[in-house]
Amino acid sequence: MAMQRVFVANRGEIALRIIDACDRLGFETVLGVSAADRLSLPARRAGRVVTLGGPRATESYLNVPAVIQAAISTGCTAVHPGYGFLSERADFARLCAANGLTFIGPRPEQLEALGDKISARRLAESVGVPVSPGGPTRTAADALLLARKIGFPLLVKAAFGGGGRGMKQVHDEAGLAAAWELASSEASASFGDGTVFIERFVQAAKHVEVQILGDAHGHRIHLAERECSLQFRYQKILEEAPCVALSDEARQRLHDYALRIADALDYVSLGTVEFLVDVERGDICFLEVNPRVQVEHPVTEAVTGVDLVREQLLVAFGEPLRLRQEDIRVDGHAVEVRLTAQDPAQGLRPSPGRLTHWRPSPVGGVRWDTHMYEDYLFPPYYDALMAKVIAHGPDRQAALARARTALAGLDVRGLTTTQPLLREMLDTPEIIHDTVTTRWLEDRFAKEVRS
Repeated sequence: MAMQRVFVANRGEIALRIIDACDRLGFETVLGVSAADRLSLPARRAGRVVTLGGPRATESYLNVPAVIQAAISTGCTAVHPGYGFLSERADFARLCAANGLTFIGPRPEQLEALGDKISARRLAESVGVPVSPGGPTRTAADALLLARKIGFPLLVKAAFGGGGRGMKQVHDEAGLAAAWELASSEASASFGDGTVFIERFVQAAKHVEVQILGDAHGHRIHLAERECSLQFRYQKILEEAPCVALSDEARQRLHDYALRIADALDYVSLGTVEFLVDVERGDICFLEVNPRVQVEHPVTEAVTGVDLVREQLLVAFGEPLRLRQEDIRVDGHAVEVRLTAQDPAQGLRPSPGRLTHWRPSPVGGVRWDTHMYEDYLFPPYYDALMAKVIAHGPDRQAALARARTALAGLDVRGLTTTQPLLREMLDTPEIIHDTVTTRWLEDRFAKEVRS
């Protein structure tokens, strides 16, 4: 393979993770940063650093002309968008190709097909993958008619985009119109399209996702599943692999469904097919496909031994997959908890500022993915993620125990963090015995996490 120079169009721990994978492959790296990130740890580790613009994401990480120009002017051959920011933008992927840059991710047409929940849902249905009752609505009146067909409670959410923005839960007709208007307004502001999707809300659900990987030569595999049920306002807080709540039959169905969708798309790169598993009914429903590397990818790496970012880089440059489905084995169990600069006593309000102490405890079987260092000025402009604590053990209880030990030994000062909340959660019977569903955190910690 020819020498590659990769422009890393992201920040934080994922930028550091990409730089590390490139270093081990012998690829050169150029990091695009905002004015607020010029002294960040990824900036210290990259081969070269270019300032894209001001501190806000719209001035830098979302500034498409600046990113393209920086990549071209530094002689890069490819752009890795990480997750968030430009990672799911089909127009950005096309612009990369038009300027001779390899976009390290799916093809533009795949991004377009998956960026719209409506088309993704139709794709799933076309290959026999079950979807939840629901559909798109253009007006509040349309929403009311559909709601009466599928029943309450239900979710109204943006047809485009994700991350919990533009998503509202509705329990009766009285609250539907206001929720629809708010969801549509948020969706329009965040994603440029106010189309709202309505679907049945599952009261007790497990959120399970399947990791897929495909190359440009028609080879596609899955790398088992993860459970991501522990969430707050649709933001994941704890992830684990594998999902021990699944029967062998349900697990096989999920893997099969994920590969059906990947095959239908002729999918290239990393991706995650997400499902809801109804605990009471046993039903499985397709949610969406995230066409990028996921925040929680390290738990899959821990149990499979596969470096997902390395594989993503290689298939982007045309290399055939070196792995076949029979090569994938799940070894033990892994959990990941997300430590953030947020105040649990204030509804997880962000708490940026100066990090005066940062001393992760060395624990066997624990990996820290972080861009923190002592005296780091945590900026107020971006996601509040400080670190991902990934614990691997021979079984689930061993992995949880190692995560507890790692969090207990962390010395972090200067910022209010979710460390106490995470420690408390890991000691609760519901997590220990894996009875958590997607609503559990908001219900269980209503006092600790006040809205």
